Amino acid sequence: MKTIYLAGGCFWGVEHFFSLAKGIINTEVGYANGTLDYPKYEDLKHGLDDASETVKIDYDENVISLEKILELYLRVVDPYSVNKQGEDEGVQYRTGVYYQNDSDKEAIKKYFDNVLEKDYKIEVVKLNKFFAAEEYHQDYLNKNPQGYCHINMAKLKPEERK
Repeated sequence: MKTIYLAGGCFWGVEHFFSLAKGIINTEVGYANGTLDYPKYEDLKHGLDDASETVKIDYDENVISLEKILELYLRVVDPYSVNKQGEDEGVQYRTGVYYQNDSDKEAIKKYFDNVLEKDYKIEVVKLNKFFAAEEYHQDYLNKNPQGYCHINMAKLKPEERK
C-alpha cells in the first residue's frame, strides 16, 4: 500500500471521486501543510490557518498507479487556477499534490511536465503535516448525497470504478 495526498478544492468531492476508483483502499479528508497543528475548518474559513483541504489516499499500487491517480486528479481540477476550484475560493482550496517519498516527487513532476503547460499552478511539495478533518467532513457526500460538490462523478469511467 502507498499513500498520496491531493488537494483539489473542496475535499468532499475529491474524496468521494477517489473513493469510487478501483485500487483506492481508503480516503480521509483533512488539512495539509498549514501553519497550525490540529486546525479546524473554522480556522481555515476565518483565515487563521493556510492549510489546504486535502484528501489522504491510500492505494494498492498493484491495482492503480500513481500516474493513473494523477490522470484522474487532472479530470476534476483546473490545474491553472489559483486558490479556486468550482465555486470555492480561498487559499484552502488551492490545488496540490503532497508526497512523502522523493521518488514520488520525481514521478509527479515528470507526469505533470509531460501533460500540462509549464505554467500550471498545482503545488508539488513534500507533505509537512496532515491533520484529519472533523468527523462530519469524513465521507460527507455519502452521508449527504445532495451536498454541494464541484466535481462531476461521471468523469470516472465505468471500467475505472470499484
